Amino acid sequence: MEIFEYVFFRNALIGLILVSIASAIVGTYVVTRRMMFVAGGVTHASFGGLGVAYYLGINPVVGAGVFAVASALGVEWATYRRTLREDSAISVIWSAGMALGILFVFLTPGYVPELQSFLFGNILTITATDLVVYATFLAVLLMVMAFLFRPICTCAFDADFARTIGMPVRLINGVMTVLVSICIVLTLKLIGIMMLMSLFALPQMTAELFTSRLRPMMVTAAVVSVAGSVAGLFAAYYSDIPASATIVLTLIACYVVARMKNLVCR
Repeated sequence: MEIFEYVFFRNALIGLILVSIASAIVGTYVVTRRMMFVAGGVTHASFGGLGVAYYLGINPVVGAGVFAVASALGVEWATYRRTLREDSAISVIWSAGMALGILFVFLTPGYVPELQSFLFGNILTITATDLVVYATFLAVLLMVMAFLFRPICTCAFDADFARTIGMPVRLINGVMTVLVSICIVLTLKLIGIMMLMSLFALPQMTAELFTSRLRPMMVTAAVVSVAGSVAGLFAAYYSDIPASATIVLTLIACYVVARMKNLVCR
């Protein structure tokens, strides 16, 4: 219990729980809509925002957020207008974001100390301000899902029917796209660009083994995400291994165990 005496560990634990719940909800939406490639493109495009922010001397999270939201909405717009195929648009923003990030990091004078944290994650640098941001985002996300759950499901899985009954499909999908982008940016500091997609996929893959309905899948994914992430954090503390690696490995172990149990029960 002595580890709870450290403020940085308490902040890391609370932040991880908040982000795990948010990423489970958002990740379930992403996985069921088959948007993982989109999320991957937005994740890597946000690196361009980090580079520009470092070069301009502003908060890198703000820069990453602007790039992530703009990239996601750009892909959504191009796909809707049919000016580009979705996979082509994602490939462009993926490569352009990484290229811009490398360029502006190179042009930034001096050493960029926080770059490693965003690439590979550094959960122990979470501050009280970060916790307020995480909690606020989670509250907004839960309110949106509580009040718009049925319209979100309808627009996501049967957009033509949603249009025929007068639902604002583009607006609802746009709101979810923005929430996905913000969640990606907030998760960067915890687990990094390189491993972020695992937090959006592994808990959802595990939940799919037990249920095929969206709401129970979100709840199950949240339980798996929180349990696996917290276990990974403690494993990182006792093994002196970076938390991002132990969290991903723990979530993989959860999926493997659930998969084996599912096969045995059959």
